Amino acid sequence: MSEFNIIGLVGRQGSEHALYSLKRLIRYLQSAGVEVVLEESTAESLPGHTLTVSSSEELGKRCDLVIVVGGDGSLLGAARSLSKYNVPLLGVNRGRLGFLTDIKPEEIEEKCEEVLSGKYMMESRFLLETSVMRGTALLGGGDALNDVVIHPGKFVRMIEFELYIDGQFVYSQRSDGLIISTPTGSTAYALSGGGPIMHPKLDAIVIVPMNPHTLSSRPIVIDGSSEIRILVGEHNSAHPHVTFDGQNHVVTNPGDDIHIHKKPHKLNLIHPLNHNFYETCRTKLGWGSHLGE
Repeated sequence: MSEFNIIGLVGRQGSEHALYSLKRLIRYLQSAGVEVVLEESTAESLPGHTLTVSSSEELGKRCDLVIVVGGDGSLLGAARSLSKYNVPLLGVNRGRLGFLTDIKPEEIEEKCEEVLSGKYMMESRFLLETSVMRGTALLGGGDALNDVVIHPGKFVRMIEFELYIDGQFVYSQRSDGLIISTPTGSTAYALSGGGPIMHPKLDAIVIVPMNPHTLSSRPIVIDGSSEIRILVGEHNSAHPHVTFDGQNHVVTNPGDDIHIHKKPHKLNLIHPLNHNFYETCRTKLGWGSHLGE
């Protein structure tokens, strides 16, 4: 008997491709004798269904596994809301080729059957937790599986800030902003900013300056348990935004304090047994594609 008896489904909104894969997945899971629970916003795109509907919170509490149908962005959102419940996530890719959603649409039945029969690999990924402080008051915050980005918002102008790691002053910087990335996020926005690719198993954080005023400023890889503090400069004319996975944000004032550290709850990500991080890099990033041509 499978260890996954109650499976939650989360689908990308507004996508006909995701809807087709969801229906196909539901048919397969029901034929396999699995109880299927739909996340409430996903259920709205499936009128006439007779399945149980739950909030993200209830999904996390009652399900043995949650399958996300969409792109990496869909899985990022699910990861932030579900990681604290310790429920594993499995991604079916209906966006561009994903680093997180690695089951192809045409493989749904085959790969899900493997997972239900215990043939899978589990990876643990950590998230970043951020608090934005104004004096002693908590202004806001958020979680990120990929990255926390400090940027000037809709205005193109440099921002000033000070960076501290584990209470030690690192530098003052004028730049377009700063990307603080997990290994999961190192193949996303941080990569386009000149950051290194980090293997998902690394316990490390990379800090990548965005177009720094000083050319000697380079990405820094630090211990994953580090406490990061960013002090927004008093003389900024902009009000820097702090963005979490590019999906939520907090607007700061000059003098605000941004605190970032590893979240205690980790994401358990399930992959098929043939998952290969380097193969995904080769395919998605075009490594060696010109050889032999």
